[in-house]
Amino acid sequence: MPATPTGPTTDDNRPATATGPVPCRVVVCRDCCCGSPKVTGVDHEAQTARLRAAAPVRVSDCLDVCDQANVVVQPSAEGRAAGARPVWLGLVNDPDATEDVVAWVRAGGPGVAPLPDILDLYAITPPRRRTAS
Repeated sequence: MPATPTGPTTDDNRPATATGPVPCRVVVCRDCCCGSPKVTGVDHEAQTARLRAAAPVRVSDCLDVCDQANVVVQPSAEGRAAGARPVWLGLVNDPDATEDVVAWVRAGGPGVAPLPDILDLYAITPPRRRTAS
């Protein structure tokens, strides 16, 4: 079973400027660690707005990987039909990384477009898929 957000979330509608099928959904953590001033130098509101320009964004209170300041890209129906699972990305804390996520989402995201090499560097294991040491 895929890992899921552990706190309340806010679902946003599809961006008003979007047309056609939505390629996937993005989940961002905006609780005590990930979306707060504890992660310095990041404009979390601007990042969320930029992601919303590409796909619906779900804001989670906690995704339970606080040390990663994370973003999760969930596949579209087409991606799920191809067997894709959500892709968890950690430390997406600069505008260039956000733009890399936006480009991948616009290309189709998990199951539709291959994970770009640059985003492979950000890939993390979700908490429920981690194995005990």
